[in-house]
Order: sequence, then structure tokens, then C-alpha cells
Amino acid sequence: MAANYYDDLAVYYKLMYVDWEKSVHRQASMLESILTQYGIDRTATILDAACGIGTQCLGLAELGYAVTASDLSAEEVNLAKIEAQNRRVNIEFQVADMRAVWQTYQKQFDVVCALDNAVPHLLSDEEILQAFKQFYSCTRPGGLCLISVRDYSQIERVPLKVYPRTVHRSEKGQWVMCDVWEFNGPCYEMTTYVIEDKGSASAQTHIIRGGKYYCIELPTLHGLLMRAGFTQVTILTEEFFQPLLVAKKG
Repeated sequence: MAANYYDDLAVYYKLMYVDWEKSVHRQASMLESILTQYGIDRTATILDAACGIGTQCLGLAELGYAVTASDLSAEEVNLAKIEAQNRRVNIEFQVADMRAVWQTYQKQFDVVCALDNAVPHLLSDEEILQAFKQFYSCTRPGGLCLISVRDYSQIERVPLKVYPRTVHRSEKGQWVMCDVWEFNGPCYEMTTYVIEDKGSASAQTHIIRGGKYYCIELPTLHGLLMRAGFTQVTILTEEFFQPLLVAKKG
């Protein structure tokens, strides 16, 4: 997993969004709409097993859900804690590997989620199945597991690919952010470049290396969720900002 990559990225993480605060509230609203369709209301307990700096769990907690959150990156968990304190929301945070959430918590939740392409950091079907079995154990009967990922079937796999992120301007200058993907078989390694341009002749560049992903496609994820024990798996393609797999525990 890419804990070191996200530890180094944590301080720049918000720069990946045009407006991170708006994204927090927008994603929470989208997720609540989906949960409502499945009969889950704001009394539900939610485990965010890949919380990052809190992009999803903060907004859900602000809506009133009882949220527990963990991530492999200690730096990102620390930032998420600060954000929760600033918002005066109560979230139980842990540093934990999604492949061991049952060992970490030893209890069940109404909803378990791992969003924003977190699961493909596991670099094989076997590792992902291990995580899904842990999610299954942490999901109460009748509860849901939510997984969102990039649609890798739509991504051209060339040896090197550049993905622009965002440009943030301020009175002091601008921040420019982009990723370079280097493919190797079914996986790729991502290097993130953060350019700090203050208008002088040269700019400072921060390079964050080591983000690794597995180009796992939606049908394979569907099958792995079923193998983990979930009895009904639906792929939603319009309701969230990424394709979303909704798995129900019978």
C-alpha cells in the first residue's frame, strides 16, 4: 500500500480539488441520497475504511451519521482529526490497514465504505478479496458496503501518461498540480508534482513519488464482493463522482 506516498501528499491534498470544502459537502449529499434509496437514515453507523484527510467522513458526520474512520496514512488521519475538531464533529479515528479493519474494530456497522479509488491501492485480486472479507465482517446483516473507483476500462494504458489536476491562485502566486502515471502490466505508479509559483524567475517543485494502483475493472470488483459474501451488488454510474459499487449483506 502507498502509506508513504499519502504521508508526503497530505499537506497538499486539498490542492487536488478545485474547492475541497464544496467537495466535502457535495459528496456527503450524494452519499446520503444513495443511502436513503437503500433505507438507511441518519441514525446509521458508518465506517470509512480509507478516510484520507476526511473528504467523505467529515461531511457525513456533519449530517448526523455516527462515523468511525481510519486510514493507513498517519499524516492524513492527523489532518482529518484537526478538520473534525474545527467542525466540532465527533469522529473516532484510527490508523489502520483496510485489510485488517475487523481485527481493528471487532464490531459491525450499518455501512462500510472505501471511496475515491482507495481499493485499487491493493495490487492484486487476492489482496482486494482479503479487504472485502474484512468489510463483510464489519457490516451488519442488512447493511451496505460502498466502494468507489476509477473506471479503468475507459483509461488508455500507455507507458507514460500525464494527468493535469488543478491550478490554485492566490495573492502570493499560484499552485499547479499534476500526476504522471507510469504503467507496468495491470498496475501503474503515480508521481505527483506540486509546483509553487510565486511569480519569480524560478518555481519550487514538490515531487511525491510512490502512489501505486491496480487497474482493476468493475466486473472483477463485483465478483470479488460476491466472493466475500455479499449477496447483492449493484454498480451505480451516475449517482456519485466515480462509479460506485453498492454491496448488501444478506
